[in-house]
Amino acid sequence: MTPGVLVAVALAAAGAALAGAPRPGAARHTVSRPVPGEDVVARHRVLWALCAAVAGPTLLGGPLGWLAGAAAALTVWVVVGRAEPRAVRRRREAARQELPHVVQLLAAVLRGGGSVDRALAQVGRALPGPATDALRAAEGRLRVGAGPTQVWADLATDPALAPLGRALARSAESGASVVDVVSRLSEELAREHRGEVEDLARSVGVRAAVSLGVCLLPAFLLVGIVPVVVASLSALGW
Repeated sequence: MTPGVLVAVALAAAGAALAGAPRPGAARHTVSRPVPGEDVVARHRVLWALCAAVAGPTLLGGPLGWLAGAAAALTVWVVVGRAEPRAVRRRREAARQELPHVVQLLAAVLRGGGSVDRALAQVGRALPGPATDALRAAEGRLRVGAGPTQVWADLATDPALAPLGRALARSAESGASVVDVVSRLSEELAREHRGEVEDLARSVGVRAAVSLGVCLLPAFLLVGIVPVVVASLSALGW
């Protein structure tokens, strides 16, 4: 198979993948919707692997080209499959930013005498978002009789909500007051959040100073340095 034929096959496959033609027997008005959290690269994983496979024979030719194409296709398939979608990263970061406020409200509800599952439900209604989505799922599991220790251990595997999951798991295992545990966690997260905000403010000040210095540097050279150099050269008779 010549490189031209390979390129033609790749282009045809790419067109078919992008067109997303419905299968026979499917409803005419059915719309293929992307999976939430999945970006363009992941949706067209087959296309990228096919393009990588075609690149080897096209550029190198011969058996070596086929081997290189197969290796490239496998590499692209694995790398794209393991890559985390941007939407998932943004959602995790949003949950991490929301966690101090969620824990603060959860501590307030628990201090008011509410049970853990009811407190989670109230916080979920008051602060809808990525952080409370996982808490509502945990609250649902508690309502159907799941063991609190296992529920909190599973919550601790969430990168954004791990501090809350670990704190609740320790409370369930040791029998410590969940109100005290959540209140201490709220104070710790509040301190960390204030520290992050202060660090961000300092970094903004540094970046602003650098930008201002770069903007003023040409004027400083023209007004302060160039006249001195010109006067010195004139005095020396150059």
